[in-house]
Amino acid sequence: MKIPLFKIYWDEEDVRAVSEVIRSGMYWTTGPKSKEFEKNIADYLGMKHAVVFNSGTSALHAALLAHRIKDGEVIVPSFTFIATANVLLMAGAKPVFADIETKTLGLDPEDVQKKITSKTKAIIPVHYGGSPCLIRELEEVAEDHKLCLIEDAAESFGARIGKEKVGSFGDSAMISFCQNKVVTTGEGGAVVTDSQEACKRLKLVRSHGRLENMDYFSTWKEMDYVDLGYNYRMSDITAALGISQLKKIDKLVGMRRGNAAQMTKRLSKVKGVVPPSPPKGYYHIYQMYTIRMKNGRKARDDLAEHLGEIGVSTKVYFYPVHSTHFYKNVLKYRCKLPVTEKLSQQVLSFPIYPSMTTEEIEYIAQGVESFQKVGKK
Repeated sequence: MKIPLFKIYWDEEDVRAVSEVIRSGMYWTTGPKSKEFEKNIADYLGMKHAVVFNSGTSALHAALLAHRIKDGEVIVPSFTFIATANVLLMAGAKPVFADIETKTLGLDPEDVQKKITSKTKAIIPVHYGGSPCLIRELEEVAEDHKLCLIEDAAESFGARIGKEKVGSFGDSAMISFCQNKVVTTGEGGAVVTDSQEACKRLKLVRSHGRLENMDYFSTWKEMDYVDLGYNYRMSDITAALGISQLKKIDKLVGMRRGNAAQMTKRLSKVKGVVPPSPPKGYYHIYQMYTIRMKNGRKARDDLAEHLGEIGVSTKVYFYPVHSTHFYKNVLKYRCKLPVTEKLSQQVLSFPIYPSMTTEEIEYIAQGVESFQKVGKK
């Protein structure tokens, strides 16, 4: 069998939604569909405002600028996609890496406390792989020190703790709609917030610093430019796809969770393999299905190679940001993050997607079992 890391779930409603915008011959850039998508996102998360962008990276960059974070230090995990740290440099701030904890693989609130200084402006926790991080505890830390809290919810749109959805805890939150996410538009992102002022600034950053009190492409009247901004707009073609995809989110999450439960049932019997296990009350959406190999990097790498040989795609999410060439050799970062170092050598993400079959799950599990039986540990 050939089993990819992910497959995009789409249906004819998605095709019709995109086709309608194309056939309209209008609003191929930002237009009414973008506004509709924003409303739907905000409503889904129970937030007052949502602003869509052309990527999760541009959305997170805009969130920093909207909250006036243009210098100082911001605490982030090193166990994340590199954009979480890079946008800080783009905004003019300095990433300070804190360690992660083993329950959710998110920021450790205790280590975050230790990293706070007089220069700290914000905390950006990452909700890893579809699971909420210890966001309530991190929210308390941010409140105690009067710090801005921006959630990186790129991988966890739809996750929740009890009834509180990821993205609704911080001052703002970023969502990604990249192709491997639960709800996808190919590329795309959004920022949600309850702050009217932050929402206004997000829109300025998104579109060249222009006051958008009317549609730019439909008026002859002058529209003023009041700040420095970028071209971070999402097209209406993309937004139409997002609207259609978002309608299916509960279905998509349910399918993922069902497949993950099957996978966990099979893998929990395999010696040396630790399947994902979110804390009680944490609703995991399984954007990624990440196991840990107890015996460390060699066992992990050997398993990845073995599964690749039988047609099963895997990926390491993530190698630490502070160990990349840019941060280690160019920026000269030297960090002591023992949990990050240990877990990043154990993690391996397996295929997970809504249309996954029982046969595919069984094939992956048998592949892991056969690896252990031949003694590659």
